[in-house]
Amino acid sequence: MTENTNAQAHHPATGTALLVIDVQESFRQRESWQYGSDPEVAQQVARLTDFARDRGDLVVWVLHSEPGTGTVFDPALGHVRLIEPLAARDGEPVLVKTSHNAFTTTNLQQILTERGIRSLITCGIRTEQCVETTTRLASDLGYAVTFVVDATATEPIPHPDAPAGRPYAEVLADPRTLRPADVIERTRYALAGRFATVTTVKELTGS
Repeated sequence: MTENTNAQAHHPATGTALLVIDVQESFRQRESWQYGSDPEVAQQVARLTDFARDRGDLVVWVLHSEPGTGTVFDPALGHVRLIEPLAARDGEPVLVKTSHNAFTTTNLQQILTERGIRSLITCGIRTEQCVETTTRLASDLGYAVTFVVDATATEPIPHPDAPAGRPYAEVLADPRTLRPADVIERTRYALAGRFATVTTVKELTGS
């Protein structure tokens, strides 16, 4: 599903696009978000979008939707929207996906091909899930990918064998729960030098 795509395709002279993945209100509605790696990650993403726009890169916004589920990702609840003050400008595609990666259920690759994009910068929520998965697939499709690690965020991950539906205090108290810092570090190790160049907002923007 594609929204807000401008018929007059913008061809960035840089050949680069910034993919902002799932920086949406849905996550802020969950108890787990306050225990995440960076509840204010939208500020880092805003720095990246300003940088990309100043350079003339294309900015592509991706939102995750799970229609009919009754969860925070169900568009009927109204949370499938960018975290304020982030907002797409005219000509910046806004794609809505139902898969973990940003390609499979959208026309992202078509948009990138039409606009001559060969390099991608990835950021968003969650580090090890939709952002990492998109980064891996983009690499396999032949894009040169830069993963901006501190413009991503994630939450504690319960042990796979832990019972579902526990009070969140029990999740946090469980020594088997994977902490956000550990999740991010594992993603950095997995991607660096294999699927992407891993960098920080400061390293990329110079400020």
